[in-house]
Amino acid sequence: MSLVDWMYQLTPSPSLLILAIAVISLVESLAVIGLVVPGVVLITAAASLAGHQQLAIPLVLLAAFLGAVVGDTLSFALGYTQRERVPRLWPFSRHPEWLTHGTRFFQRHGTLSVAFGRFAGPVRPVVPMIAGMMHMRPHTFAWANIASALVWAPAYVLPGYLLGRTWKELLTLPAGSDKWLILLAVATALAALAFSWLRHQLAKEGWLYRRLARLALARPWSSRLWQRLGSQPHGEIPLASLSLLVLSSTGFCLWTLAVLDAHGPLVMDEQIRALMTAIQSPWLTRAAVGMAKIGDAAGIIALCLPWAAWLLARRHITALLHLATGLAGMAMANTLLKHLIGRLRPEAPAYLADSASYPSAHTSISVLVFGLAAAFFAREVISQRRHMAYWLAILVCIPMALSRLVLDVHWASDLLGGVLLGLMGCAMVNISYHRTPHRPMNDAPWLRLALASLTLLVIRLIWLPPV
Repeated sequence: MSLVDWMYQLTPSPSLLILAIAVISLVESLAVIGLVVPGVVLITAAASLAGHQQLAIPLVLLAAFLGAVVGDTLSFALGYTQRERVPRLWPFSRHPEWLTHGTRFFQRHGTLSVAFGRFAGPVRPVVPMIAGMMHMRPHTFAWANIASALVWAPAYVLPGYLLGRTWKELLTLPAGSDKWLILLAVATALAALAFSWLRHQLAKEGWLYRRLARLALARPWSSRLWQRLGSQPHGEIPLASLSLLVLSSTGFCLWTLAVLDAHGPLVMDEQIRALMTAIQSPWLTRAAVGMAKIGDAAGIIALCLPWAAWLLARRHITALLHLATGLAGMAMANTLLKHLIGRLRPEAPAYLADSASYPSAHTSISVLVFGLAAAFFAREVISQRRHMAYWLAILVCIPMALSRLVLDVHWASDLLGGVLLGLMGCAMVNISYHRTPHRPMNDAPWLRLALASLTLLVIRLIWLPPV
């Protein structure tokens, strides 16, 4: 018996699996319980089993949708009827700040908080209950609950379902590709963890920043240098950005030399390409095409246009100029490097026929845009929450980059070069922005601007061809 057949026998019946998806979605949305249940992990696992059994997608999405709607409705009813008792319930009696954060979120965004809160991590199970405690009108809550669940269900279910549909291919990998798959996953995870840890430690409140400051101030010459570097508009040396610039530029130069010396694809490129060919599926290809549209010129314009308009309207000219300069500089760098290196693509569709492969412009632009968005957002929140912005940017950029392998228009080494180039751009823009006087953007309507960008992206995905 094969491993795939053995795993198939362990899965529950279709009816029980549909019920499990509905129950997980319900429990993950419940106040109190949803705070401690790993709902994302459970719903992904259940959706993977559903994909493996090839259950009807509409039925799977309906189960997740109904569970989410019922869960939020029960949470709303709890807050509506037990307003005085909720603060005395565990875990809110021991962690009153959870209610405080949720209340601020609700007061800031009003009705939209119910829709946005479904995707907002720690406040997700709390916002519907707080909406009830604040005596939000039930019919207003109902439409926000239903509308957000219609978006939440496919966003949370489809990735797991797609994974389940490709189990057989993943368990019968081409010879030699398994080690590259493991190496890619481990390297990505370690790089993300190292980036997150160093960014926190090299911020002004971090232990490493304070330690370096003490060492520098202990000697006259280094003390003068430290004080001179710190005599900037915001009184903090951007150690995180400086370190990122040094590491990414060094890595990019060394990696580019390795690519040039290979005179063609690396061994890893060929084996990872064979792996991607083995796990190809119509769903995966369609998802990759969508990500390609998000990361091309029209997609980037759709993403940035609402933010640029707001920056211009509120006269945040410094931020706007840095964003525009970063994008223009990255586009020029990609064009120049592609022309000088002239590496051939694995496959070249018509709209990419005149474009070389290295580095991946799609990847470098994505890293720059989402990295700068995370950096600008992180400046306006408390230090304990800054990591969330960077992790979100990482989680968006990884599938954006991997989509180029699915479409077979880049080698894996092209993506790595694009990531390093994008990080260089982020570091340079952040250093320059830090040294330039500017007003804080704490009045930015972050969620509304994000919604406007998503709306323009949907229009771009539906009506415009690849650029």
